[in-house]
Amino acid sequence: MYTIVDIETTGNGIKGNRITEISIFKYDGHEVVDEFTSLVDPECEIPYFITGLTGIDNETVRGAPKIEQIAEKILEITEGCIFVAHSVNFDYNVIKNELKNIGLDFVRKKLCTVRLSRKLIPGYRSYSLGKLCTALNIPLSDRHRARGDAHATVLLFRRLLRTEGAEKVFKAFLNSRSQEATLPPGLPRETFENLPSSPGVYYFKNATGTIIYVGKAINIKKRVLGHFYDKSSKEVRLCRETTDIHFELSGSELLALLMESSAIKHHYPAYNRAQKRTVQQYGIFAYQDRRGIMHLAYNKLKMVPKAITVCNSPTACRSFLEQLCKTFELCPKFCHLQESTGSCSHYSITECRGVCRDDEALADYNERVAEAIAQVEIKKDDLLIRQKGRTVSESAFILLENGVYSGYGFVENEIQLTSREDLDAYLIPQKNTVETQGIIQSYLNKNKGNILVLTNRVV
Repeated sequence: MYTIVDIETTGNGIKGNRITEISIFKYDGHEVVDEFTSLVDPECEIPYFITGLTGIDNETVRGAPKIEQIAEKILEITEGCIFVAHSVNFDYNVIKNELKNIGLDFVRKKLCTVRLSRKLIPGYRSYSLGKLCTALNIPLSDRHRARGDAHATVLLFRRLLRTEGAEKVFKAFLNSRSQEATLPPGLPRETFENLPSSPGVYYFKNATGTIIYVGKAINIKKRVLGHFYDKSSKEVRLCRETTDIHFELSGSELLALLMESSAIKHHYPAYNRAQKRTVQQYGIFAYQDRRGIMHLAYNKLKMVPKAITVCNSPTACRSFLEQLCKTFELCPKFCHLQESTGSCSHYSITECRGVCRDDEALADYNERVAEAIAQVEIKKDDLLIRQKGRTVSESAFILLENGVYSGYGFVENEIQLTSREDLDAYLIPQKNTVETQGIIQSYLNKNKGNILVLTNRVV
């Protein structure tokens, strides 16, 4: 026995999504034996865009029963039946959550007519209910209303039941160990099965081939399956849009983190939140004016040819320079902490010895500036971080030049690298960002092995 279900909702995400209309047809495989259809008072405002789609507005549901008033009927008509819907996880999870909110459990076996259709009648460009019904000449009236969509799903389900090979497919989908009901409706099972259980980066793509999410994992297959089990609003929307998954192996978690960061900034996927913002960095630098006075200043990093140090905001630059002024008794005017034509008059920095008033020799002042620069400008090593390769026959490396991330590469174990220049043939150049700096620094703080200091350009 099957119950074929469709709901209309307020569209506020799974956890805040409230039912506005529900329709359930009880079907024995030959004919409909029972039906329950009702508007539902969601006890919240219905957004305009939902009204535009369904025609259901606040006035439509005024006086309609609340979910607790029809809960027993929903439980009764679906009891002992297989829950069927087009994109079943959406309808099932909304109903399950609504009933959970009033203290009721809802557990039913599920079948998805999208996944069944893809398996039994392959080859269509779209498996949305409307387009599938048009292609199969299935009548569909009252589109985007619960009863109209549920009735069309009954007719589709009837055809699927009678399709050649249906018995075997239905049995496989209902197998308790099967993940068919968990996989996104638009994702072929073969695509999921081909995912490796290895470290790397994975890409969720939609029907147009656009990358909509990038993730990293130590075990790609296990992590991807975790997305399908996650019932948060964002994950449900992501999975409903996913029709393909690509991946790149990394060999290690560290490299997967770096590859993920680069991919997010390159593709700017809709469902990634972290790392999408490009942080403007600033560099502190030194220069000598026509009078021979050494200045310390800051600018956008791309405008600074040789930065003494790097900060992530103008405020951080000013704070850093203020500390240098106090520590080395420098002039705030020549550290560009105040713009004035006369002598300095900074409200909190009073350590200046008077170079701006000609009370101190330029050579003495410049010597202290040089001391400040020397303390800040610590020579950073060229480092090579060795990692596992994607296969047992190769190794991976991550290169830092003067402490700055330059890129990564993969090398067959049989190839001998004898100098820094040998790495260039295998190096995949990468941008050094705030995120990659944090990833690498965190690794260096926790790991001392597999790190080589490149001396005299020899590996």
